[in-house]
Amino acid sequence: MAGGLKDRLPPHDEEAERAALGAMLFDAEAVEAASQYLRPGDFYTPANGRIFEAILRLQDLKVKPDILTVTGELRQAGKLDEAGGADYVASLTSVIPTSANIEYYSKTIQDYSLRRALLRAASEISTSSFDESQEARRILEEVQQKIFELSDSRQLFKFRVAKTVVQEALAVIEKLQKDKKAFTGVASGFGDLDSLTTGFKPSEFIIIGARPSMGKTAIALNMASYAAVKRKIPTAFFSLEMSDVSLVMRLISSEADIDSNSLRTGYISAVQMDLLFKTMGDLYEAPLYFVDQPNMRLLDLRSQARRLVANQKIEIIFIDYITLITLENFRLQPHEQIAEISRSLKSLARELDIPIIALSQLTREAEKDRPSLANIRASGAIEQDADVVMFLDRKREDDKKGTDQTSRPDTLETKLILAKNRNGPTGTVHLQFLPRYAKFVSMLKRNPV
Repeated sequence: MAGGLKDRLPPHDEEAERAALGAMLFDAEAVEAASQYLRPGDFYTPANGRIFEAILRLQDLKVKPDILTVTGELRQAGKLDEAGGADYVASLTSVIPTSANIEYYSKTIQDYSLRRALLRAASEISTSSFDESQEARRILEEVQQKIFELSDSRQLFKFRVAKTVVQEALAVIEKLQKDKKAFTGVASGFGDLDSLTTGFKPSEFIIIGARPSMGKTAIALNMASYAAVKRKIPTAFFSLEMSDVSLVMRLISSEADIDSNSLRTGYISAVQMDLLFKTMGDLYEAPLYFVDQPNMRLLDLRSQARRLVANQKIEIIFIDYITLITLENFRLQPHEQIAEISRSLKSLARELDIPIIALSQLTREAEKDRPSLANIRASGAIEQDADVVMFLDRKREDDKKGTDQTSRPDTLETKLILAKNRNGPTGTVHLQFLPRYAKFVSMLKRNPV
């Protein structure tokens, strides 16, 4: 039985290949339709792949492909014999009398090409699985990577005429005019920031950077809580540093205005207990999902994000924080690894069509002066890939005043610097950090202490 499977021909449909090529030689518009789906390597018969290459080259040269022009192009490239000769090219136009079914033929060829690619991947996986020198976990990661690559390579690229896009844009403007909303994306909960960004938009990759102990996790939790608890927006929080229980303890302190130290020691008054139970009830009902995984690998993060969006309809993702994500290729230099992770997260945001907010450490130079894009740690690629970059900044002397638990200040004035905003203005938002609750509030909004 194994021998029978081995001797079987790979999946293909030579008639569909000939029909597609014939349609393209018959009608130049069929080339545009086919090129959305096909690449020369998708053809099972090498001769057909060579002919398609010639058709694409002629298209680039703005020359109409037909029997004579394609034959001439192949002859000039020295590939006419590899393409089956002039007689074979001429025979293709007798296969199909119309180009109406070009999309059907193209999809058929693409489907068989994908099946052959899956068979090749399966063969490589089988060989690796028998190689006991490789860890099973590493093989599994390679399998996921191969599948992702196949999936990404099969994305269909479409074009749309301007009038269609204009109609959609008009519909969006009319809806905004009717709703009178000040923002179009997921709100952060900080009014001044939302005025600048109009909310975090689908497909945006957003970076929040700061030196240690500035409150990166706190502000991300505040934003996540506002989205999930206040707005009921399905939200995911990937924590690579703190446990999910620790994060929820922080959220309870922040939302209930209960001193975090009181929660840790258990010294909670009767009034605070009422607030505690109400807050826990709100969190219990919130569509907030935690992924607590230290040293999470990029492939695992992408896979989990896809599942959360598919199954839980997640609309925004937070990642705490980007430099703790590990890459499978350990041979890359640190800055190259971060660059790869940054590009991958930007690609993931576009694929899932949701905003992804990642936290990042800043270099020590950020302590000397106002933080800037040059201070993003490990790689300039993050600066290039991000649609929005913001920094937390305050005087270190203020933090030092609070090192004594009994004398820590009630509030710490903090600047949230919007240093990059691809689709809007930049600026500075003034916030207050309430250390007792690990909570940020707007300058004009003071919570009782």
